[in-house]
Amino acid sequence: MTKRPRLSFWQIWNMSFGFLGIQFGFALQNANASRILQTFGANVEHLNWFWLVAPLTGMIVQPIVGYYSDRTWTRLGRRRPFFLGGAILTSLALIAMPNAPHLAGFIAPMFIGGGLLMIMDASINISMEPFRALVADKLPEEQHTLGFSVQTMLIGIGAVVGSWLPYILSNFFGFSKVAAHEGEVASNVIWSFYIGAIVLITTIVWTVASTKEYPPHVYEDEQKEKTEGNKKFFIPKRMIQLLLVQFFSWFALFSMWVYTTPAIAAKFYGTTDPNSLSFQEAGDWVGILFGVYNGVSAVIALTLPLIAKRVGKRGTHAIALTIGGLSFLSITLFSNATWLIVPMIGIGIAWGSILSMPYAMLASAIPPKQMGIYMGIFNMSITIPQITNGVFGTLLFNHVYGKNPINAIVAAGICMIISAITVFFVDEKRMS
Repeated sequence: MTKRPRLSFWQIWNMSFGFLGIQFGFALQNANASRILQTFGANVEHLNWFWLVAPLTGMIVQPIVGYYSDRTWTRLGRRRPFFLGGAILTSLALIAMPNAPHLAGFIAPMFIGGGLLMIMDASINISMEPFRALVADKLPEEQHTLGFSVQTMLIGIGAVVGSWLPYILSNFFGFSKVAAHEGEVASNVIWSFYIGAIVLITTIVWTVASTKEYPPHVYEDEQKEKTEGNKKFFIPKRMIQLLLVQFFSWFALFSMWVYTTPAIAAKFYGTTDPNSLSFQEAGDWVGILFGVYNGVSAVIALTLPLIAKRVGKRGTHAIALTIGGLSFLSITLFSNATWLIVPMIGIGIAWGSILSMPYAMLASAIPPKQMGIYMGIFNMSITIPQITNGVFGTLLFNHVYGKNPINAIVAAGICMIISAITVFFVDEKRMS
């Protein structure tokens, strides 16, 4: 079989550098979308409906982008045109979202914000899916874990800065953390989104300019060798086995993104009023906490290949998910928001593994020529649990969580531990 040449660390870094910018924008969205939507008038029990747009657009967009990126060939290659197009659209959405009140005519800013959230998610997915496929395109199997781990490290770096930026701008550069008028977004958040747009475009252009792709015949030759005697399209057994693992871990993550800000505002800052100073301070602190877990994921990412060599990819992922689940549960034990940094370290370990280990386990089981479409299909294992959480979120919030967002965080911990158990049903043997 045709053998991919090994790439240096910096070649792998360059080909994944755009992911830093994507995650910079994604982190701004994750840490600030709930409070922006609440500022625009959304109720906490309905936040899950707005957050549904992320997995819904991902489920639709990623398989389509994967399919067409497998069949595209231009002067920029087959993956890079999608990087660039998605980055331009995401940057425009980042600039527009915090300015929704100024765009409102006959539609409430809350719904304009929700629509821009959908556009942003669709655009991020256009760029994100081909990055996963590019690692498997360019690297030999023995470097897959390293490749996805470098991506995770860059995701962590981008997410740390993106998550912390509103706090930094307000506390060190004098930007206001309270809006000039009720129903508008504070200037520290607005300028964070502007900076995120610039960073995203810059990093994507770096990857497009510094990375070359193999010509189409390389994948065609490999496809013939790998699928000789088996011409049918098939779903790899390992992909099916990973579905439960993905379901429970991403169900937990969706709860964290939706409910952390209102949970911390209510439990540690004593407020549910999204226009109050205390609520905005809670939102800024959530940005710091999200930056912590993303920063830990960046650090842990480069240790994952070493751990996987000792205990296997499956064992590594199970340990990380267990640590993450226990960390979610421990949040209820703290009475001071400052100490929430401790459980965020454990959540960061789980997040680093979630972003790399399932892809590393899956990549060797996928036909090379169809890497994009398979990665797009596998993305449904991320979107379906989030959609499920979003659809039933209001029911769960009112009747299971007792209208207390901190109970949603506890449920996330339980789901993460269940995910760790299901990892052991994944066959780790090498597939040809």
